[in-house]
Amino acid sequence: MMQFEIEAKDGAARAGSLTFTHAALQNRNSKLKDAADAAPISKTTVETPVFMPVGTQASVKAMSQEDLEEIGYKLILGNTYHLYLRPGVDVFREVGGIHRFMAWPNAILTDSGGYQAFSLSKNVKLTHDGVLFRSHLDGSQHLFSPENTIAIERAIGANIIMPIDDCAPYPADEARLKESLARTHRWLAECKTHWLRDPRHQVLFGISQGGVNLVLRQDSAKAVSDLDLPGYAIGGLSVGEPLEYFEPSLAAAIENLPQKKPRYVMGVGSIPELIKGVSLGVDMFDCVLPTRNARNGQVFTSQGKVNLRNLKHAHSDDAIDAACSCRVCKKYSLGYIRHLHKQKEILGLMLSTYHNLHFMYQFMREMRLAIQEQKFSAFRERWLAKF
Repeated sequence: MMQFEIEAKDGAARAGSLTFTHAALQNRNSKLKDAADAAPISKTTVETPVFMPVGTQASVKAMSQEDLEEIGYKLILGNTYHLYLRPGVDVFREVGGIHRFMAWPNAILTDSGGYQAFSLSKNVKLTHDGVLFRSHLDGSQHLFSPENTIAIERAIGANIIMPIDDCAPYPADEARLKESLARTHRWLAECKTHWLRDPRHQVLFGISQGGVNLVLRQDSAKAVSDLDLPGYAIGGLSVGEPLEYFEPSLAAAIENLPQKKPRYVMGVGSIPELIKGVSLGVDMFDCVLPTRNARNGQVFTSQGKVNLRNLKHAHSDDAIDAACSCRVCKKYSLGYIRHLHKQKEILGLMLSTYHNLHFMYQFMREMRLAIQEQKFSAFRERWLAKF
């Protein structure tokens, strides 16, 4: 299962740990019927605040599992919508779950796939029972209900599973937001019922919604808190709303979530958002930003963002970041990596992605240390000035 411990605080910012007990990887010659057959005998401890790389289809783009482990990552995210469509739940049942399937010995979180059903399919219908959608691959029709969402995530076998919810788009009027909350809360209660029937090594987090309406953000956080779940997420942020709404909306939710449970902001990963989220007491984040930006030629450094494709870097023999200790910065020049990107060489995507994820990991470690040493305010000011 999962244990959460808060080890230090500086204001509302928290440094802690998540410890997961889950299925250990088995020898490939052994035959397992599904994820439940592998005894939950392995432990993974994740230090918080934590950034989770996004491995949408059981793979973090341009990274191997060995790369992720070498950097230090212990928790990554997978996408239920995509994994349900390909390779499909039968594959996960046959091989013994996602950890074995992708040879990942540490922890995994799967979102419910509801957001992707909305964003990737034009033919989506919200029903009382769930989200009815057509696959973006072949047009086949599917239903994500509370019951089968939990069944799918149970078969996939992630450590943290998320419920199906209704993420209202921005902008949305009050009537649409209230409709979203009613669905989200009802579906969450149903998800909890189905999860408790066979929890295995998995923990279910609740998701609160509410758009940028502060009252509804508070109401939703209170409602999901009443269900007494292992952890809580704040959804529906960074979906197009103006930046000035981010902090107040997040604060309204956070102040109404339990103090002793982990808090997770979904789909958020810019440096300012991470700092502001931790300032309010958030423990977990995920986002495609560092990997997507890396593939598009933008890397993060101790001095700010760098555009690899800029002509001024063509003759540079310097590292991406002189202050970075990653293997990319130790070995490869900025000019060479720029050349790889300009020529569309796969190695360029791999090197820039490795650097960005190393940067994010070290950034979160430095932020954690600042909380432990009661120096978070200085850390916040220094990094917000750079980004």
